[in-house]
Amino acid sequence: MTSKKKDMSEGFNFEKSLSELEQLVSTMEGGELTLEESLKQFESGIKLIRGCQTALTDAEQKVEILTKDGLKPFSE
Repeated sequence: MTSKKKDMSEGFNFEKSLSELEQLVSTMEGGELTLEESLKQFESGIKLIRGCQTALTDAEQKVEILTKDGLKPFSE
């Protein structure tokens, strides 16, 4: 893992980013933005999506590491 990726995932708040993305989509669907505003919102949305994808990938890797010995996360 690169230090940039590690820094981003440590300071990244998935729930907040997801909420911001939902709000961004709602604003864009309203149709009130100019083309320039829409492009800026779209760019912001892409950055949020990439951050969320990175956070989900990191979480998946952690689960795989924790369960690599054949253990199930919630086994009895």
